Amino acid sequence: MKKALSLIIASVLGFTLLTGCGSSASKPSETASGSAGAAQSAASSGAAGAASSGEKAETASVKTVEDGVLTMATNAYFPPYEYYDGDKVVGIDPDIAQAIADKLGLKLKIEDMEFDSIITAVQTGKADLGLAGMTVTPDRLKNINFSDSYAEGVQLIIVKDDSDITKPDDLKGKKIGVQLSTTGDIYASQDYGDDNVEKYNKGADAVMALIQGKVDAVIIDREPAKSYVAANKGLKLLDTSYVTENYAACISKDNEDLLNAVNGALKELKEDGTIQSILDKYINSK
Repeated sequence: MKKALSLIIASVLGFTLLTGCGSSASKPSETASGSAGAAQSAASSGAAGAASSGEKAETASVKTVEDGVLTMATNAYFPPYEYYDGDKVVGIDPDIAQAIADKLGLKLKIEDMEFDSIITAVQTGKADLGLAGMTVTPDRLKNINFSDSYAEGVQLIIVKDDSDITKPDDLKGKKIGVQLSTTGDIYASQDYGDDNVEKYNKGADAVMALIQGKVDAVIIDREPAKSYVAANKGLKLLDTSYVTENYAACISKDNEDLLNAVNGALKELKEDGTIQSILDKYINSK
């Protein structure tokens, strides 16, 4: 958690606003130490810059892949959490990472990669942390540490306007499109069986498959789901949510100092309103 038919998806990739994280896991209940509801805030799109004006957290003991640099791994096709604006990766996660980097007195560097490579990149020391609308799950916690949560994610179901699917139970026996290694992939495979789940490298590819009639529904995170539906006529979201989960940054189990520093920065950014301001900037509150 990037086209003959690409004109259909182009508005999404152009708006370039996209997805969850994973390997096998059971649905989360309260697996994150923080929650989106706890994120009280008010800074701005330039929240990164705003954060830098405050006092910087202790960084003397923080070890990073590159001296003076905080390297963030992401998959930049998960709007509005990360997406391309021209050749620049922008969105909620880049803004939060920038604000954290400013707090820690570090320069931010963003590495875009396939979603299922992010945890490996952090584990092997190619990146300091992963932010990609990534969900905290029990299985992931076996291999990687997670920061306190900074936002809440909800998995939704996209169908065609004329679909007879009206609730999650109607997905039984249907073909379901998901993004590979996301929680949508994990939960759909658990609930409906691998044979009924079609896995795609990008959320946009799953949506295109739905438009083409190759799958009957797509399970994906709420905010990108809203963006895809808005950009493509003939699609709609089911009124009921599929799963609610927590988003956090993944950090190597070998770097407890960085985990503590990131959690300290997140705490300050929640308290001073920066996190909420970033969320409000990209997600229209209703």
